[in-house]
Amino acid sequence: MSRTFKALLLSSAALTSSLGAAAEADDLESRIAELEAMVSELKSELAATRAGHEEIVRVQPVAAHPEAAPPPPTDGFRVGDTTLKFGGFVDADVHVTSLSDGAISGSSIARDFYIPGATPIGGNGTTSTDFTAESTRFFLAASRPVGDKTLSAHIEMDFLGSGQGNELVSNSYSPRLRRAFMKYGNWLVGQEWSTFQNTSAIPESASFLILSDGMVFVRQPQIRYTHGNWMFAVENPNTTTLNSGSRDENLIPDVVARYNMSGEFGNVSIAGIARQLRADFGTVEDETFGYGLSVSGRLNVGDTDDIRFNLVGGDGIGRYVGLAASRSTALDPNGELEAVPSYGGLIAWRHAFGETARFSGGYSGLFIDNPDYLADTVTSSVQSVFGAILWDVAPNVTLGTELMHGLREVESGADGSITRFTFSTKYAF
Repeated sequence: MSRTFKALLLSSAALTSSLGAAAEADDLESRIAELEAMVSELKSELAATRAGHEEIVRVQPVAAHPEAAPPPPTDGFRVGDTTLKFGGFVDADVHVTSLSDGAISGSSIARDFYIPGATPIGGNGTTSTDFTAESTRFFLAASRPVGDKTLSAHIEMDFLGSGQGNELVSNSYSPRLRRAFMKYGNWLVGQEWSTFQNTSAIPESASFLILSDGMVFVRQPQIRYTHGNWMFAVENPNTTTLNSGSRDENLIPDVVARYNMSGEFGNVSIAGIARQLRADFGTVEDETFGYGLSVSGRLNVGDTDDIRFNLVGGDGIGRYVGLAASRSTALDPNGELEAVPSYGGLIAWRHAFGETARFSGGYSGLFIDNPDYLADTVTSSVQSVFGAILWDVAPNVTLGTELMHGLREVESGADGSITRFTFSTKYAF
């Protein structure tokens, strides 16, 4: 307690005594003046004490280090300066497949999802049931600041098409590489979806992939540069023929340019591709030119629905469309390569209903203009339709049912069909 405050209390007591004793007025006025002076002094001491405290608080250091610690990552976890993220999904599917003609080998990837060119023609029809979890997927992503930009990388695998497993005992399957790329600024280097493809046009389905007939669908190594709405890439080349196998003898990579438009309406991409198609047959080598154009995207309809589409056509686009239902070239009787024309597309509608359910359905087709010197057993067209209902029964857990029907026709007019029912359970993490 300060001396001033003690004096104030004593003076107050003295004042009370004086009043009680009815002291003379002059003495009372003197004591009141003295009391007012003491109160003023006390106010000054309190003000000085408060100012000193504020100064002490102001000069305290904000942190022990001159640089504030970076905030923790909101997505992933940090190891040093690198942020890592691990994710994927577990996907368990049941397929019941009915073929009008022939059978698909139990070891074929076509037992796990629809591959248009694998639909058999000729022979007795078969029906089979498959349980599989091979489309289960996982990925690891990493990113870190480098200068004023971010260096990132992505590795992704699943177990489809494994050649190191069977159903005899353990159903063990080895991983396969899907995507493996790095990005820095506007550059991407590595294996990624082809720049010729717009992945937002892929319909939602219960199976791994649907409506692949007229769909642009390729993942491959590439070098890509993105500037604003434009994307430019050089990608891995490969020349395939309908009557002389695959000829991996290109000198010039496939060149792709793409322009993207997006907004509240959804997104639309216009992409063009130019290809050198070259084959070396030992004593003879030849090359020709291939090209293609694709328009694809996803258009929003109302608050929850969308329409997805892909239109594509060109000469020598081969393996880029329909999961290689056709090929890029044919070798004519004179030993010269000829680019094979083809065109196709898909359209799908996605409609939400209830709180977490949606319907997805659509049509896809690819039509090939084969040279007349080829055998009448080469594929002339593939088409399919599907309908699926998907339901999120819990956060990140989706149940799906699907029915699809596909038709493959060859140049002779013969055809074969596939009908497949799928039930799937997927948990994404």
